[in-house]
Amino acid sequence: MIQQMQHLCNECKGSGETISDKDRCPQCKGDKVVPEKKVLEVVVEKGMQNGQKITFPGEADEAPDTATGDIIFVLQQKEHPKFKRKGDDLFHKHTLTLTESLCGFQFVLAHLDNRQLLIKSNPGEVVKPGSFKTINDEGMPMYQWPFMKGKLYIHFSVEFPNSLSPEQCKALEVVLPPKPVSQYTDMELDECEETMPYDVNIEEEMRRRQQQHQEAYDEDDDVPSGGQRVQCAQQ
Repeated sequence: MIQQMQHLCNECKGSGETISDKDRCPQCKGDKVVPEKKVLEVVVEKGMQNGQKITFPGEADEAPDTATGDIIFVLQQKEHPKFKRKGDDLFHKHTLTLTESLCGFQFVLAHLDNRQLLIKSNPGEVVKPGSFKTINDEGMPMYQWPFMKGKLYIHFSVEFPNSLSPEQCKALEVVLPPKPVSQYTDMELDECEETMPYDVNIEEEMRRRQQQHQEAYDEDDDVPSGGQRVQCAQQ
């Protein structure tokens, strides 16, 4: 049996040429490249987006007879505890009490540049849960247009009390719009079956039901092929 193998030349390292020891450069030792430390100044301009690239052409590692590549920095945006960025706009979540949502609110928002913004509602305005308000020119600077800014959106949620006393309910009924008139008579209501709803975490409830359905599906798969299912007798 004759076996032919190829391996890299120990003398030329695959370059196809050799340099005698007396002719070798004392710095590169014949490798034609020398290590060098270089400081690159990365300038992040105002308004740059997450994932945007900053390129330094021809600053990658060099090698003989090859084109030198580029060094590319990719920006990664750090999450902020109070603001969320979408393009040139900023989003902020703020929770109001029920009294603030009905009777007006006022609060101070510390911006990213440490400015204090006084934000308040208009007299007589009611803020509904899930509503948005916007402030122009308080978002992020626009890239290559640093004097122009996006918008600041405020997403409101309302914190409701857990319970009310009978006296509080009567006081609220006086100032709030009246309840809708019932379309059923007392006799019809007496014939209805009374039920009591309870609080539920809908996300947890849906996960539990999905898990139950998956377990039932797995049990059906465990039935041997060709096997007969047992059906309950009808009475």
